[in-house]
Amino acid sequence: MYFDGHWQGIYEQAIAAMTDYLLKIGLRLEAQAFRRDFLERMETYHSERDLKLIEHTAAYILRKALKDWGYPSIRDEEIRTALQTMYHITQRHWQIEDDAHPTLSVLRERGYRLALLSNAADDSNVQTLVDKAQLRSYFDVIYTSAAMGIRKPNPRFFEMALKSLRVPPWRAGMIGDMLIADILGAHNTGVFAIWITRRADAFTNHPYLESIHPDVTISSLSELPYILKKLEEENGEGRDVHCPALIASNKRTQLRPSLFA
Repeated sequence: MYFDGHWQGIYEQAIAAMTDYLLKIGLRLEAQAFRRDFLERMETYHSERDLKLIEHTAAYILRKALKDWGYPSIRDEEIRTALQTMYHITQRHWQIEDDAHPTLSVLRERGYRLALLSNAADDSNVQTLVDKAQLRSYFDVIYTSAAMGIRKPNPRFFEMALKSLRVPPWRAGMIGDMLIADILGAHNTGVFAIWITRRADAFTNHPYLESIHPDVTISSLSELPYILKKLEEENGEGRDVHCPALIASNKRTQLRPSLFA
């Protein structure tokens, strides 16, 4: 999926909508200062999360902010509604790639088992986006870092998906556009790695262009069925890249799809 607007501006609108909800339920916040504070906290989270590989959810960050603002006992349903209000704004701008449904359909017809692995601060937001894009029926497993508590490239994330799909690493492949999270993560788990470059020109990739090398590079998802068929023909009974399982990782473009079959 890709984001069709200017992320910073839309994200600020989303935080403003969330702040309005918090004011509506009776929290006495200085709106502009709180919006700025929460934005800074989220920017710090975005800059640090890939270093520590531990996921602090958006709910955790919001609850911590409200505690610092003098509200330590906000109910869980109010935290959830506040975040839903925020993500409702950003969800309007996430679009599915034109070749996603056709490609996933072909892979399912060929017998691949598919999983979606997403580094994301909010599990509910990812699940909503999956349903809005009508992708759920393609996947056997959908995991988010928010739900699992760890982030790609942590090998445990990949190992949990492999266990759920009941396939060993050597029978799996992954397609992703983030060199650290997807490609290095796959290699560290013994999984074949395919880099999709269509929206991979992210600043987080630039430092690793010379040091992290995918097994295969493609420019669009529609190339995937051909690549897998070719690998099957070339590898024969060797590395079983044509395995009956495929893991796809969801990502934001500036920030969070990939193949882990």
